[in-house]
Order: sequence, then C-alpha cells, then structure tokens
Amino acid sequence: MEQTLYAVKQKIYPRAVSGWFASWRVALVLFTQLLYYGLPWLSWDGRQAILFDLAQRKFYILGLVFWPQDFIYLTGLLVIAAFLLFLFTAVAGRLWCGFACPQTVYTELFLWIERKIEGDRLKQMKLDRQAWNIEKIGKKTAKHSAWLILALWTGFTFVGYFTPIKELAVSFAHWALGPWEAFWIFFYGFATYGNAGFMREQVCKYMCPYARFQSVMFDSDTLTVTYDSSRGEPRGARSKSTDRHAAGLGDCVDCSICVQVCPTDIDIRNGLQYECIGCAACIDGCDQVMAKMGYPRGLIRYTTENVIKGKYPDRSILAHVLRPRTLIYSVLLLAIVATLGMALINRVPLRVDAIRDRIAARETADGHIENVYRLQIINMENKPHRYAISVTGLPGIKLGDASSLAEVAALGTHDAVVHVQIDPSEIRARSSPVEFKIQSLDNPELTKTVRSTFLNR
Repeated sequence: MEQTLYAVKQKIYPRAVSGWFASWRVALVLFTQLLYYGLPWLSWDGRQAILFDLAQRKFYILGLVFWPQDFIYLTGLLVIAAFLLFLFTAVAGRLWCGFACPQTVYTELFLWIERKIEGDRLKQMKLDRQAWNIEKIGKKTAKHSAWLILALWTGFTFVGYFTPIKELAVSFAHWALGPWEAFWIFFYGFATYGNAGFMREQVCKYMCPYARFQSVMFDSDTLTVTYDSSRGEPRGARSKSTDRHAAGLGDCVDCSICVQVCPTDIDIRNGLQYECIGCAACIDGCDQVMAKMGYPRGLIRYTTENVIKGKYPDRSILAHVLRPRTLIYSVLLLAIVATLGMALINRVPLRVDAIRDRIAARETADGHIENVYRLQIINMENKPHRYAISVTGLPGIKLGDASSLAEVAALGTHDAVVHVQIDPSEIRARSSPVEFKIQSLDNPELTKTVRSTFLNR
C-alpha cells in the first residue's frame, strides 16, 4: 500500500475551554503583550527606554547603554535563556511552548478574534461549509481585517524597538516611512498574519526544531501532560447514573473533548507525542467533564512517567524535582547569572583602543625618540567627560605637548592623537611594552588602561 509523503492540511477548529491552566495562559498572553507593545513607549532620561539604534550602534536598555563591544553581555543572556529552557523542560516539559512562545501567544490572540467574529467551534465549521453569501463574506472580511490590523500593529511595534517609535508613528501617519522601516513593518506583519492566522499548528509540528529534540531533555521524573490509562480504560460512553465499575468501564467517557480543545489536533490518550505543546487545554477540558460526571479530576493531568508506573504517588512529585539533572542545570544557571551580574555591576562605561601610527619611530628636534598613537576613547555614559591621559612602562617616558587631555561628548567617540617621547639612553630593546591610562577628571573611578608597544629606531 502506497503512503503519501505529504498530507494536505486540514483546518483545526479548537474548542474554547476554561479552567485553571486556561486562566494562566490568558494571564501570560496579557503579560507578554503588555510588555511587547508597551515597552517602546516608555521614556527614560528623555529618550526611549528600550531602543536598539543600529545606525548609531548604541543599544539603550533603561539606564544602561551598550555598544557593539559589549556583545559578550548578549552572549551571556542567550546562554541564560538556553539554560532556563533546559531547566524548565527537565522539570515540566514544554512550558515555554504551551504558555509563552510567540507562536502560541499570537495563535491564541487570532483564535480569540476568530471566535468573537465567527462564533464558537460549531458555528465556525458551519460557516466554512456553507456557500458564499453576504453573511459569510461580511464575517470573513471582518475577521481578516482585524487580523491584519493586529499583525501590522505587531510589525510596527517590532520596528519601534529599532527606530524611535514616536518618530516612526509620525512617519507612518504621513506615509513617509523609510524603505527599511516599511519593509520590516510589512514583512513582520505578514509573518504574524500567516503564522498565527493560517499555519498555526504547522509551525509547531513541522517548522520548530524544539519539537524534535525536546524529548532528549525529558526523563522519567519530568512533568508532562499525561492521560492516566490505568484509570481511564476501558473507555466508553455512559450516562451519569451508570455505575462504571459494574459496567466494567474506566473513567474516560470517550467524549473526545480532549481532542476538540487541542490546538494541534492530537489525542493525548495515545500517549506523549512530539506534537503536544504542553498547553494543558486537554486537562481543563477533561476536568470539566469529570466534574459533570461526579468523577475525581485528574484523568488527564501534569504528572510523571514514574507516577503512572506506580513507583511513587502524585504527592511525591515535588520531592523528585531536585535530581541530578535539574541540580546541574540550576547550579550552572546560578553561576552564569552571578557572573553576568558581577560583570554588569563592575562594568566601566569607558572603552579605549590604542593604535600605533604606521610610521616608524622618529627623532624629535631635541633628540628624543617619538612614537605617535591614536587613542579611540568611547564614552559610554549619557553625560560628557574630560579625561586625563598618561603613559607608563619605560623610565622617563612622557607625553608630548597637548597630548594629556581629551574631552568626549555624552555617548560620544573621540580620537586622541598622542605623541609619546623618551630619551634614547633609556631604551635599548627594539620594542618595549607601554601602557596608557585614561581617567575621568570628574570621576576618578572611571578609568581604563590599555597596552601597546613602543618602537625604537
């Protein structure tokens, strides 16, 4: 029998569900989107609080200003994010996917718009089956218009992190956007519209690499959304008054609510599957049915493989959270966070690079040997500074006239050309190490030293 390599996408109509996990999902959607849409509009010291100014190569995060030379801090943040993902996955599976991933968040937003305009699951299915008429055209137009508005707002906000958003809003209102701003607003908006409106679960099932390798981070003590087959089987329909034990039935009434509420259209009763994003919608749906039937909740629940195998009860799950894998992740995570925190606390908002002039050493009129250097001084603070420059490393080494002071504007860069001189009798080697010290006159703690080489004739 031939098997096709490609299956035509069938539209999924997830059923709306309420419950404890659904409330958490709504809360996280609201929290993440308030941050995303709101942060670019906050001001800090007269400027945008969060702004990644690529043109000026300055990255503003609240009171801090980072430069391309501070890339190591971004690396640290990415490593922390990776270890957080590993830790959360080891403890409770795909929490990120089910509650905070942008694909999940925007799919939830688009589904909410769809339900508000087209109605619940059954009404949506009926609307899609019926012939095109005024009602269908009106609802579809309204839905896609709302989707496009949200998608373009999302793209506009994204660009607002790289271009001052208030200026961007004025340019957008007057349709005077630059080519790159226009491209990224519509590109990001189109991606949001396509991913959250149409592709939805396809992104999670086929495009996201995390779905493929997340299972290697699971173990028998990882909390996952699990159907308790020992309690639920044999499944079967029955009335509320039926004695399930006398009828030889388990707690599962085979209502398929768990499938109907699933955004990836899987049946959790078939066991853990890579398509499961851990959103726990099936838990809320099943708990509602159990409550109506008068059965204990938790037929589908967050639990571990060892609990299902009877190695320990549910109440002992927390005792198994601290195990070698999670302890290693936690220790490494704390060490990296502490290291990055100390680096930020001790960060000196001053950078200096010394470049010696290509011209070889020369002799001055008074008989000294002279080397010329260009000191690139970067003031990383949002206020101007006046710096004193000194040089050490060789006996009698000194700076030439007008080489000992440099004024640098706030968040500015200054190239100071310095002439370094020494008496020939004090130097014998072909080259010798020297060290420049740059110190702020108004803040002595703002000091940097940089090394270079002094060449003899």
